[in-house]
Amino acid sequence: MQVRRSEAADLDPAFAAAVEELAGFVLGGGKRIRPTFAWWGWRAAGGAATGPEASAMLRAASALELLQACALVHDDLIDESDTRRGNPTVHRRFEQIHRAAGYRGDAGHFGSAAAVLLGDLALAWADDMVHEAGLSPEALRRAFHPWRAMRTEVLAGQYMDVLGQVRRDEEPRAALRICELKSASYTVRRPLEFGAQAAGAGPDALRALHRFGLDIGVAFQLRDDLLGVFGDPEVTGKPAGDDLREGKRTVLIAEAFAAAREQDDRHALDLLADVLGDADLDVARVERAREVLTRLGAVAAVEERITELTASAMHALESGDLAEPAATRLAELAVAVTDRIR
Repeated sequence: MQVRRSEAADLDPAFAAAVEELAGFVLGGGKRIRPTFAWWGWRAAGGAATGPEASAMLRAASALELLQACALVHDDLIDESDTRRGNPTVHRRFEQIHRAAGYRGDAGHFGSAAAVLLGDLALAWADDMVHEAGLSPEALRRAFHPWRAMRTEVLAGQYMDVLGQVRRDEEPRAALRICELKSASYTVRRPLEFGAQAAGAGPDALRALHRFGLDIGVAFQLRDDLLGVFGDPEVTGKPAGDDLREGKRTVLIAEAFAAAREQDDRHALDLLADVLGDADLDVARVERAREVLTRLGAVAAVEERITELTASAMHALESGDLAEPAATRLAELAVAVTDRIR
């Protein structure tokens, strides 16, 4: 990141200041889940723990944090979110900069433009980082397939998420597909495959990691969906019920609609339709929505699905004959990302 900062400073001080904001966003928090899974995918396939090859893999895996930054910056802009990790989102931060400096024009438009450009910059730098990490040509060739797929899948999932909101999709199957593309692919499955392919994993190991990664990736997002409605703002860094305000058609919401129709619960259907996408949703109505989601059995259904997916993932892990300590560490990570409070 320091090299990129120097390059930005050579271009223009104003651009360098914008890059500092991006650097602060990338380095200022997060769980580093994606590079962690990439590293243990590498180790699971027999990749070295130390030495030049391991150092190259660590650099390549770090590129996933820049890809994540791109996704978050753009996602927050699309969702019109105000906070991320307890701080202003990037587009809101640049709105503040605009107002504080007394610039002409609309502060919101300036913030949006800055977020688009900095998200794009993070994606470009992520690609550079993979190619410049020091992986051997053969390792890079193998790893490039999951890297390329991951970039496309996360954007496809984001588009389907936006489309689902405007179409008001309420089917669990549609919500689950978005979950697979937008989260499971670039959070667990593809990072695992990225590391494993770089290490030259065989077909049995890749099959096991693919199944494990897809199941845990979906379970991770389902837990995130629950936290998006029931999470504590002091812990999650986002306002209570933010997913409801944004009108997100998550699996949790889809399960609730399905249950309400099956139970012919008109009150629940009306309440869900009323709160979804309401930017002015207050805490009292969020609490009523929580009660309905619980009463309908949607919360229990999602919890059950998380449990089933985690069990399936553990079975895949056990059948893959993966190198230790990676197999043990991946099992621990599976629990950590699916049984969490933030």
